[in-house]
Amino acid sequence: MELEQYNYSVEETKENSLKDLLVKYLFHWKWFLISVLTCLIFGFIYLRYLTPLYEVSATILIKDDRRGGSIPDELSTFEDLGILKNNKNIDNEIEILKSRSLMTRVVNELKLNVSYFSYGRPIEHERFFDTPISASYILNDSIKEIPLNNFIIVPQSNKKFILRNEEEKLIGNYSFGDTILTQIGKVVFNSTNYLKENYLNKDFRVVISPIDAVVNQYLGVIKINPVNKNSNAITISLRDPIVEKAAVIVDNLIKQHNLDAIADKNQVSKNTADFITERIKFITTELTEVESEAELFKTKNKLTDVESEAKLFLQTGSESEMSQMETTTQVRIAEFINEYIKKHDKPSDLIPANLGLTEESVSLQINEYNKLALERNRIIKNSSEKNPIVESLDNQLKSIRASLTESLINLLSTLQIKAKEIAKKEDEINAKIGTVPKYEREYRTIQRQQQIKEALYLYLLQKREETNIALAVTIANAKIIDKAYSDGSMVAPKKQIIYLSSFLIGLILPIIIFYIIDLLDTKVHGKKDTDRVNLPYLGDIPQSSSKNKLVVIENDRSNISEGFRLLRTNVEFITENRKGLSKTIFVTSTIGKEGKSFIALNLAASFALSSKKVLLIGTDLRAPKLLVYLNMADRKGLTNFVAEENLDLESLIFTSSNINGLDIMPSGPIPPNPAELLMNSKVKELFAFAKEKYDYIIVDTAPVGLVADTLLISQYADATVFVARAGYLDKRLLRIAESLNREKRLPNMACLINGSDYRKGYGYGYGYGYGYGYGGYGYGQGSTKAVPMWKRLLKEW
Repeated sequence: MELEQYNYSVEETKENSLKDLLVKYLFHWKWFLISVLTCLIFGFIYLRYLTPLYEVSATILIKDDRRGGSIPDELSTFEDLGILKNNKNIDNEIEILKSRSLMTRVVNELKLNVSYFSYGRPIEHERFFDTPISASYILNDSIKEIPLNNFIIVPQSNKKFILRNEEEKLIGNYSFGDTILTQIGKVVFNSTNYLKENYLNKDFRVVISPIDAVVNQYLGVIKINPVNKNSNAITISLRDPIVEKAAVIVDNLIKQHNLDAIADKNQVSKNTADFITERIKFITTELTEVESEAELFKTKNKLTDVESEAKLFLQTGSESEMSQMETTTQVRIAEFINEYIKKHDKPSDLIPANLGLTEESVSLQINEYNKLALERNRIIKNSSEKNPIVESLDNQLKSIRASLTESLINLLSTLQIKAKEIAKKEDEINAKIGTVPKYEREYRTIQRQQQIKEALYLYLLQKREETNIALAVTIANAKIIDKAYSDGSMVAPKKQIIYLSSFLIGLILPIIIFYIIDLLDTKVHGKKDTDRVNLPYLGDIPQSSSKNKLVVIENDRSNISEGFRLLRTNVEFITENRKGLSKTIFVTSTIGKEGKSFIALNLAASFALSSKKVLLIGTDLRAPKLLVYLNMADRKGLTNFVAEENLDLESLIFTSSNINGLDIMPSGPIPPNPAELLMNSKVKELFAFAKEKYDYIIVDTAPVGLVADTLLISQYADATVFVARAGYLDKRLLRIAESLNREKRLPNMACLINGSDYRKGYGYGYGYGYGYGYGGYGYGQGSTKAVPMWKRLLKEW
């Protein structure tokens, strides 16, 4: 009967089922345990040598200064109702807080590019407030950027120290406060109040880093985010090994942001103050000249109180004079502003405000222009002039500037007309005082100029004070809700995550390694390999730990003996069509050293133990092994029978001393022409003789993948056991067996896996892997107590 596929286990499982994988990997449990323990140890070492990080956070509230200029009142109403929310201002403030310029100012003010470390166990510790040593430096003119420098300082006393470089080479012995010339320039090391006696003769490391590198470091770790989308509050958080240092950095960043915002707001007032100061200097010069001219006039003409003589006429023209002064003042202010606009025509330039123009429309235009210019200057700090918002603001500023220029021209024209009318009225008054002496008229002209200059001077002094008050009362853009604070808990590394990750890596790493090993493994291991080439599967024989090649003996219940008993049963099944007749079983393999002689010997012994007459014939004339396995000396055999005349066949057959009913005919000496000998007619005579006297004829043949000997005598076989050694035969060589089976060149062929290891999840184990045989549930001669798996695993260890 031909065997196509047969399942010998009670319950069939899928090839790649979870159970198969568990069995396969469970065999390597020792490596999993070692891997997990190793990874956990590495995790412990990692935590031991990693500097812990702590997080501090602060919350600020951004005040909304956009109203009254950049957003219409109608939209502001919708924002108050929560219908429309515009967080552009919050986004801008976040970008400003993240800007390199602000962080650079923080680094420079706190001297964060100079770090101090004390050596400890197992790692060094950074010092900040409690550093026993401080350093300051002056760069050489040729050095634009500070290179990274490490100095090792060993305090000898409160006044002396030893200085070494990062390569532990001695630089020299110095006193604290000495100016030391280094490659970056002059460096001064000073002791602090924290330098105690227990710090003497211990190493301290001072690291002077490039400022840009430190700025990049903190910009990369600081986090600035809005509290929520409907709030103007911003949270600033920073992680650092030193809580106090992180808190100082966050607080100083807020401080620098507020100073920057105040400077932006004060820019208009500052420009106005500068403009007023400049005009005061000019008016003071003019006023001095007029007063000197009046003094010289009176002195030259020996006049005292000229006004009392023309009191009547001056009273009449006093109202006209006041109007003339006011109009002249307005004309001068308008001219000043117009001249300023012409000189400062850039979009970023601000226009002096609150100079006292009576024309409200011009003042409103100046205020609106300055608000837009401030907003543009604030945005362009973190953007470019090609930003759509900046371009929009530039267009608005250009339009307002043009409108303002036109308004000033119109205002000047109006004031000039008004001045002409007042001058005409004064001419009429002057005509009435024609009787006044010549000196009175000349002094009146000088006095008028003096009063005009004096009024303008007093006006500018008043505006300067108002501007200085505005500078002093400017408030910051951000209100601090919570200063930088930390609860003191370590945020990184997280021990639970590190240990969990180490445990998982310890489990996954062996799986990956064994998977790769299996992926690269090209050897035959079990039934799944024979199924891939559609090769009939006969079973498998487990690895033998015995040094004896004859492992099947009477009353033996070892795993391998049970394996051969099941093999015997399967062979009887595939030869069922010859029931009652003698059966010839060929045992072959693809290449040598696959254990075909071992299988043939023990299969013959298994049949002999079942009270059958069995003849074991050695037809592997090139590398005979049967006598070696039986620990016997060379003797005559098949080669002699074929080559010599008149040699009795029965004289060449001997009976095994270990197994009753097992006769053996060895191969004999190695001939020079094995193939020709096997083609001799005496071989047919041999098989005919054996079929008459024996129930089973087991034939140990040559490997079919190397020589054609087996194929030459294949017509005498009733079934063929094709042996494939697990872990030895390449899977690709199974194609030879598949081809022979497909072409029917070996009768009734089935594959047997030799040396399978059921503990690795290969093969079926014939039950002995699941409790039969020693240590199992008992089989044949009573039952024994089952041994738990963990005890068997420990035994394998």
